[in-house]
Amino acid sequence: MTHRIENGKFIPDSATVLVSGASPDIQVPFRELRLENGEKLLLRTQQGRSAASSLPPVSEPFAPYVSAGDARRVKRTILERARAGEVTAHMEYAAIRESFGYDRDRSRMAFSPELVCEEVAAGRAVIPCNVNHPEAEPMVIGNRFSVKVNANIGTSALSSGFDAEIGKLRLALRFGADTVMDLSTGIADLPGLRRAILRASPVPIGTVPVYEALDRVRGSIRALSWDVFKQTVIDQARQGVDYFTIHAGLVSKLLPHAAQRVLGIVSRGGSIMASRMLADGSENMAYEHFDELLEICHDYDVALSLGDGLRPGCIADACDEAQYGELRVIGALAARCYEAGVQCFIEGPGHVPMDRVEENQRLQEELCRRAPFYTLGPLVTDIAPGYDHITSAIGGAMIASFGTAMLCYVTPAEHLALPGEDDVKTGLITYRLAAHAADLAKGLPGARSRDDAMARARADFRWFDQFALSLDPQNAYEVWRAQMPEKCADSHDVRYCSMCGPRFCPIRMNRTLQERFGKNAEKSFS
Repeated sequence: MTHRIENGKFIPDSATVLVSGASPDIQVPFRELRLENGEKLLLRTQQGRSAASSLPPVSEPFAPYVSAGDARRVKRTILERARAGEVTAHMEYAAIRESFGYDRDRSRMAFSPELVCEEVAAGRAVIPCNVNHPEAEPMVIGNRFSVKVNANIGTSALSSGFDAEIGKLRLALRFGADTVMDLSTGIADLPGLRRAILRASPVPIGTVPVYEALDRVRGSIRALSWDVFKQTVIDQARQGVDYFTIHAGLVSKLLPHAAQRVLGIVSRGGSIMASRMLADGSENMAYEHFDELLEICHDYDVALSLGDGLRPGCIADACDEAQYGELRVIGALAARCYEAGVQCFIEGPGHVPMDRVEENQRLQEELCRRAPFYTLGPLVTDIAPGYDHITSAIGGAMIASFGTAMLCYVTPAEHLALPGEDDVKTGLITYRLAAHAADLAKGLPGARSRDDAMARARADFRWFDQFALSLDPQNAYEVWRAQMPEKCADSHDVRYCSMCGPRFCPIRMNRTLQERFGKNAEKSFS
């Protein structure tokens, strides 16, 4: 089989291969891309239960658990096992994924299970994997590893539904989402939708429980009690949600600082918490009951994403006392997570000018025990509605190169509308580019292999290989074909492109250069 065109669709020559671990329970899927010059590249993929019905639920054998009615609880969390020096199957699975496979003697393994264990034990990495989400394929988030990308999906009261959200999930998986957050609100059966998403998802699923809690009280801020919020957290944990965003760092003493801003509070979760506090002068319920939240997360091995309810919503509000004051509170909460054996990572801004992006990374490392940083962008300018996937990817690539572990994608619909499928695709491809650029800058083992293969394919005029190596092969093919003569459009052996044409092609001239000087070019010029 070779790359081919069928009914206008470019189909790369690829197949799913499974790389085995030390235990037969560990079978890590990769997509093997086969190039026309005989090269083979392993690319990350998620197999998923629906893609191969013969595969068992992936994470089921990895975690000892005890029965808890219709759900399960862990005996010890992944963090506790790591701190005890236990290299678990989760860690080996994640290490194989990070290493793009390895020989049985591990001679090619760039990231060892022991390294994953060490980073998790130190709180510098997390493996979000709820014991009740057996379909999840373990993955690791941390700055020693490849930069991950999260995609947000979710219904609203104005649009979307079950079929649309499952479609967005599948699209997100196709274009490389490492985790997915379900931010659904406003429909009658939120638990049913989440159950469907969990059963269909081989990647970790995150939520913001306060969204559903507010739905349960029909949007009444005054009726949003701790008991309602707590029960929502328990129900979602029992369903299998892998990580919760909890805005516990937005405490009452920071509200006056938020009032001085141009845009105040732009986080939906932060706004809900602040509204509840203002309604009766109370403290943040998640902050006051944080130990109870930790107990729930420990029982089901749910990771906590400590939310930035006071992230800046414009450049004018960046790096102020509201933002940094909340980060200091979050740092103290992160220490409590670690002591309780609960994995956590830290959410970050937001809108930040380029000259202060690195400052945000370094301050987070200082205040939060180097727990993984997870940022929305940051967006480096406010003037591009409709193009904020670009303004944010600029900041995202920068902060990831400085050490941020995961980026939350931003779509072209940001600030304007609920994203549709095209927005999801565009946002993910843009953020995969930002994450990959950061991996290159960090010098991660194997990060350049796809770039180098692309360069060789360009040098050899292997057009179909160039499309196959692209993040969006179909788009690359269509752009190329649109301006090629019809007689050339279905051939992969064209020796020019439409920019320079057949008369003068720099790549062809380079062939002459190589024929004349070869590998001894420097000696020939001396």
